[in-house]
Amino acid sequence: MSEGDSSGESIHGKPSVIGSFFTRLGQIYQSWLDKSTPFSAVRWAVTLILTAIYMIRVYILQGWYIVTYALGIYHLNLFIAFLSPKVDPSLLDDPDEGPSLPTKQNEEFRPFIRRLPEFKFWHSATKGIVIAMICTFFEAFNVPVFWPILVMYFIMLFCITMKRQIKHMIKYRYLPFTHGKRIYREET
Repeated sequence: MSEGDSSGESIHGKPSVIGSFFTRLGQIYQSWLDKSTPFSAVRWAVTLILTAIYMIRVYILQGWYIVTYALGIYHLNLFIAFLSPKVDPSLLDDPDEGPSLPTKQNEEFRPFIRRLPEFKFWHSATKGIVIAMICTFFEAFNVPVFWPILVMYFIMLFCITMKRQIKHMIKYRYLPFTHGKRIYREET
C-alpha cells in the first residue's frame, strides 16, 4: 500500500486515531444492524415511532415542508423498488418466456425476489427519516412553500405511480407478497 492512502493509515504507515475511531464506529453500527435483522416487527415499530416524532416536530415548528415532501418522494421510490421484481419481465426479449409465478399444480415454485429486499427497504427508510430530522435543525432547509400544493402533488404522484405499478403487476402476473410454497391437498 502507498503512504497516506484512504484506508485510515497515517503518513508513517500506522493507523490514525481518527481512522481507527470511525472504523470501530462502523463495526459497532454494523453489529447492531446484524443483531436487529431477525426482528422485523420491532425494526418497523421503531421506524414508525421515528416517523411520528418527525411529523410532530414538523407540525410544531410549522415549517420544513419541502424536506417532508422530499422524504415522501424518497419513501415512494423505495416502496416501488420494494414491490418490483429483481428481474423486470418487461425488459426480457420474449414476454411469454419471462419468469412468472406458478399457476398450476405441477409447475415449479419460484419465490418472488424483490429489487429492494425488506431489510434494505427498512434501513434506507429509517436513514431517510433520521436525515430529514437532522435537516429540521437547520434554518437553511426551511424553504417557504405553500404546503397544500405539495400535498396535492404528492397524492397525484402516488396515485399515478401506484396505478402504473399495479398495471405492471397484472400484465406480468406477479404478486410481490409470497408466503412460501402452496400445498395442494387431494380431495377424498
